[in-house]
Amino acid sequence: MKNNNVNVWTGTLKGTEIETCLLWEQEHSLRELHVTNDVLNLNTRHYHFEVLPDNSHYHFELHIDLFFVFLLSIRHQNVTRLCHTKSMVTVNGQFPGPRIVAREGDRLLIKVTNHVSDNITIHWHGIRQLRSGWADGPAYVTQCPIQSGQTYVYNYTISGQRGTLFWHAHISWLRASLYGPLIILPKLNARYPFPKPHKEVPILFGEWWNADPEAVITQALQTGGGPNVSDAYTINGLPGPLYNCSQKDTFKLKVKPGKTYLLRFINAALNDELFFSVANHTVTVVEADAVYVKPFTTNTLLIAPGQTTNVLLKTKSHYPNATFLMTARPYATGLGTFDNSTVAAILEYKTPLNTHHSSPSIKNLPLLKPLLPALNDTSFATKFTNKLRSLASSQFPANVPQKVDKQFFFTVGLGTTPCQKNQTCQGPTNATKFSASVNNVSYIQPTTALLQAHFFGQSNGVYTPDFPTKPLLPFNYTGTPPNNTMVSNGTKVLVLPFNTSVELVMQDTSILGAESHPLHLHGFNFFVVGQGFGNFDPNKDPKSFNLVDPVERNTVGVPSGGWVAIRFLADNPGVWFMHCHLEVHTSWGLKMAWLVLDGKLPNQKLLPPPADLPKC
Repeated sequence: MKNNNVNVWTGTLKGTEIETCLLWEQEHSLRELHVTNDVLNLNTRHYHFEVLPDNSHYHFELHIDLFFVFLLSIRHQNVTRLCHTKSMVTVNGQFPGPRIVAREGDRLLIKVTNHVSDNITIHWHGIRQLRSGWADGPAYVTQCPIQSGQTYVYNYTISGQRGTLFWHAHISWLRASLYGPLIILPKLNARYPFPKPHKEVPILFGEWWNADPEAVITQALQTGGGPNVSDAYTINGLPGPLYNCSQKDTFKLKVKPGKTYLLRFINAALNDELFFSVANHTVTVVEADAVYVKPFTTNTLLIAPGQTTNVLLKTKSHYPNATFLMTARPYATGLGTFDNSTVAAILEYKTPLNTHHSSPSIKNLPLLKPLLPALNDTSFATKFTNKLRSLASSQFPANVPQKVDKQFFFTVGLGTTPCQKNQTCQGPTNATKFSASVNNVSYIQPTTALLQAHFFGQSNGVYTPDFPTKPLLPFNYTGTPPNNTMVSNGTKVLVLPFNTSVELVMQDTSILGAESHPLHLHGFNFFVVGQGFGNFDPNKDPKSFNLVDPVERNTVGVPSGGWVAIRFLADNPGVWFMHCHLEVHTSWGLKMAWLVLDGKLPNQKLLPPPADLPKC
């Protein structure tokens, strides 16, 4: 056994046999070790050994049966931003949370211990969770929350995925501070389909409230009005120099001339899609939602909450006499209030050695600002998303379902619910509250996890299997709003036989104003085969679907005043949440669940729940 505070090797062998295995480990570079404050390092590595006879002697054959153990401790931590200090819920005392680095094919055991009074769940956003739905994380969908003082181990294998994802809390608005990168490296000796970068840097967008976000959404749900907007956006947890009292709280990306950097962008903000740009630089997009795309160059990125985007930034060949702002601000299409401020970080070229440049001169260099699209520039948003295409190569094929077993049509948008008697509300009228729905069904959160109820055949009183496959009352979805803006509600799921190929069209509505909605599907990637504006035409629009190289992702924006069509294969048994990743819309009920039945073969069935699954 060897313990160097980073790795622990355990096994039944002793002496020279163990040393042989460690040499094998070192020779094959099984793991790149990251020893920095913001990276969750590997705690435990387990091997499976077999003793095999070889003629007259025995030799030890090493079978790789590895799993990696990470420890997440949920604790309160005092954090100061905008000259305001507050106690907030964090992971391991860090904001944002620590970076988890794994490799394609790894099995992860992530032990989460809750030391705060809030109930907690963690979602591994974008992980397929093949047959391991118990580890997916959405509260009261795949698990009951981890209560104060309790522990739960998320156990899953990363199968056929590599790239940038992230993890975040999936209960109420706790993901405002509980989030961090989940970086999946390619398999050993596998190369990127682009030049190897000089360095890789995660860049996380977030939001900061001086108030407690839990109190913000609680008050909004009570009054029926829109929640108070955040006080700042953040880049890697820092607001940057354009906000008051934040000059020192600025993320700096320090680079060398003539190098290529892989920037891993993650939008962990709660309620806003964001435009992003670097002054006087272009970037090359190479990945979206942990799937490689055909490279294209752009001055500006658009990234919705729940989405990730990898880009290559090639620095200038010579040391420039300037520093450069990297800024982000919202792409906002709705009528509601939003934080229209701008977050900034600094791209700074490291001072070359043996030159006249010095630290004071760097401070005096001009600071160049990028130009960003207008807040409501849907034209740019459309052009950007249309450039995203799968590689569709022999090594990275686009396995688009060519035939469809079931077609569904979902409306997504806002609506209203009535106030309680003797209550004055702050919704569209003083007698209504804001609500949101899919096919006019506003989701009601159950008190028992859907997956548990399904697995044990105890769905009565928890959910009903009658989610509508299309609107019950068709109307002019993007035209003049109907007089009746009320939504129905319920806890309904849509049942799919195993291996069903699905085509889903999601249509924005203008009931309370057209708005873009980033929809996230748990348990699957899907292909974005088409999108457009106005009402979807089932006779005309499918003729232009891209079934060759559509982008593959887990979160897609339903265009403001338009529609998007996706296809996926329901090859993962379990209960899978689908919801808007604008947290306020999710809180208002813009969510639903798919129930994928077991297949006939053993490897097509949901695994049984773990012994430590939290109870409600």
